[in-house]
Amino acid sequence: MSVIILIPARYQSSRFPAKPLAKIKGISMIERVYKNCETSGFETAVVTDHDEIEAHVKSFGGKVIRVDDDVPSGSERIALAFERSFQNKNPKLVINVQGDEPLLKGSVLKELAEFHMNSDYAITTLVRERSSNEEDFKNPNVVKALFVPKTGECLYFSRQSIPFDRDGGRDFSWYQHIGVYSYKPEALLKFVKLPMSRLEDLEKLEQLRAMENKMKIGAVLTTQKLIGVDVPEDVKKVEGVL
Repeated sequence: MSVIILIPARYQSSRFPAKPLAKIKGISMIERVYKNCETSGFETAVVTDHDEIEAHVKSFGGKVIRVDDDVPSGSERIALAFERSFQNKNPKLVINVQGDEPLLKGSVLKELAEFHMNSDYAITTLVRERSSNEEDFKNPNVVKALFVPKTGECLYFSRQSIPFDRDGGRDFSWYQHIGVYSYKPEALLKFVKLPMSRLEDLEKLEQLRAMENKMKIGAVLTTQKLIGVDVPEDVKKVEGVL
């Protein structure tokens, strides 16, 4: 399969400055993410606007695409990188992997790409089944997907605790969204040209922009437990898993 994995990596972060360079058991987070992605067998590159990140990625033999444009999100940054460096290769898919998911396995990305290639979804992503008894169900920082396992379709994404158990007292499954996106190239270029949508603005979830513009999103159900690194304290959690 002709698939490109692009990893947006910003140096500035209000909650965790220089996060991509943070060491996790002696290896930088961005190196862990990059090398995990490479095990998928797909071409991989980091997209950054920062000299230190660029130099560091090159130091461990990684590929870097420099995009210095002032853009609002990682999606716009990878779209520019794709247009300038990969569009002429005519890849079938472009996968956006966040630079703060150091546990994500290449085998999961391969499964995601295979599912996407055999579907009619514009965009695909990952979800993990959870129990409503878990505290994360009420945590607005953990995004929930209304997901149909039979078809693989996502109906909605929210920070709210959905679905709602009207009768109460039942233990039921919900699906945690994992922020990895596989795009058909034309879908990526269409998506970044769309204005911010109403629901996206309310929930602060950019995938809702796609849904409000009739771009269907599918998902692969994974059992891999991931720990995204948002704040310095999360490094210890990842090290515990490793």
